[in-house]
Amino acid sequence: HLICLDRTTTGDGIIAALQVLEALCLTGKSLAELVSGMAVFPQMMINVPVEPGFDVDASEKLRDAVTAAERALAGEGRVVLRASGTEPVVRVMVEGRNESVVAGFAEDLAGVVRNAAAASA
Repeated sequence: HLICLDRTTTGDGIIAALQVLEALCLTGKSLAELVSGMAVFPQMMINVPVEPGFDVDASEKLRDAVTAAERALAGEGRVVLRASGTEPVVRVMVEGRNESVVAGFAEDLAGVVRNAAAASA
């Protein structure tokens, strides 16, 4: 998702596309030139089934695991855990420079979510 916080608080494809077009017009550069310096990191998403109503923010162990993963990524990636708005799953997303590191953190965090969900059931 591309979120333009100065325009909206959620991902909006039309606004994002208009922002890209504006950047193209203002700079006179091609899209290839604009994105040439952008690094694309490997990303892994795991959907963990949970009981409806599971509160992803209620588990201290889960918060601690996310904090530990973020520290280990040291500003070279990100971790996002969120409850789906459409199905009873928690989405665990990790991205960073190293694919095997990303996969390890994603699997570890998914395990912590499973344990927290089982403990709250």
